Amino acid sequence: MSSWRRCLFLVALCLCAGLAHAAGFGLIEVPASKDGPALLGAVWTPCDVPAGKIAVDPLVIEGTRNCPISGTQLPLVVVSHSKGGSSLLHHDTAATLADAGFVVAAINHPGHNFQDMSGAAHLSVYATRPADMKRLVDYMLGAWPGRAALDANRIGFFGFSAGGYTGLVSVGAVPDFRLREDLCPPASTVPLCGEIRRNELPQMPPRDDRIKAAVIVDPLTAFDASGLKGVTLPIQLWASAFGGDGVAPRYVEGLRRDLPVKPEWHMVPGATHFAFVAPCPPTMAQAMAQICRDRPDFDRAAFHADFNAQVLAFFRQHLGPHRAYRQGT
Repeated sequence: MSSWRRCLFLVALCLCAGLAHAAGFGLIEVPASKDGPALLGAVWTPCDVPAGKIAVDPLVIEGTRNCPISGTQLPLVVVSHSKGGSSLLHHDTAATLADAGFVVAAINHPGHNFQDMSGAAHLSVYATRPADMKRLVDYMLGAWPGRAALDANRIGFFGFSAGGYTGLVSVGAVPDFRLREDLCPPASTVPLCGEIRRNELPQMPPRDDRIKAAVIVDPLTAFDASGLKGVTLPIQLWASAFGGDGVAPRYVEGLRRDLPVKPEWHMVPGATHFAFVAPCPPTMAQAMAQICRDRPDFDRAAFHADFNAQVLAFFRQHLGPHRAYRQGT
């Protein structure tokens, strides 16, 4: 395992120690089907029971496992992680939403997560990612045991980095990877780069019209105005000032310019790309500097307090009031 993937693996595990909310927490598995392999992930739900300790082998995290869902007609937000990430990387945002009456579901994208990067060398993963999210929504509305508590007309999307790309495709964007020559130097022998040069672009799944609003965070972009013309729903778009991991501010600003519906725009001063990942425990920051360490003048914990509040406010605005959430938050 490379140092990069090992770092992401540790982040995915250690970030769980920060789950101190009262949100219900559980693991999910979308069954394998003709459309793809099993999808493993997590779900956060509104919960009236105080948080306790949850054993998620080999971890112990804070939360309430299998807590009875508080409320009915609840909105659903599905979460897509970055390249090499996991369903837990945005646990603080998920818990914030669940505490406010949302159900939040996230999965590990097969072939593109911290345990399995087998798909990273091929363009096909950029088509299977949005297909994974459609399958997740299908599962949550159809087979998930808590489905009766959901309002199928109030579904949102949260995506970071490659997950932001995934969200854009899910809501109607059509990518063209030939626009990003910087990702593939002329001498590159990576199969993905050869596929781009030969114009062997995979067919994207159709837009998922069940998604009504999306938070797109420092996304990987491969879109022009023509490819974005089908994106007509409300978007909250976040950009880091310094970028990283293949994401540059100029590309995100170009996305802002080319979206046909003006997004709610947030440029975060002082932030690098991984500032959007949940704050790391202090003991892990030294070992995982690439992901956990921010610029000296940037306070990730303080930023996330505001970031999570802004994400919550956006989804509240565009997915409607929480009429049946008993706590009324």
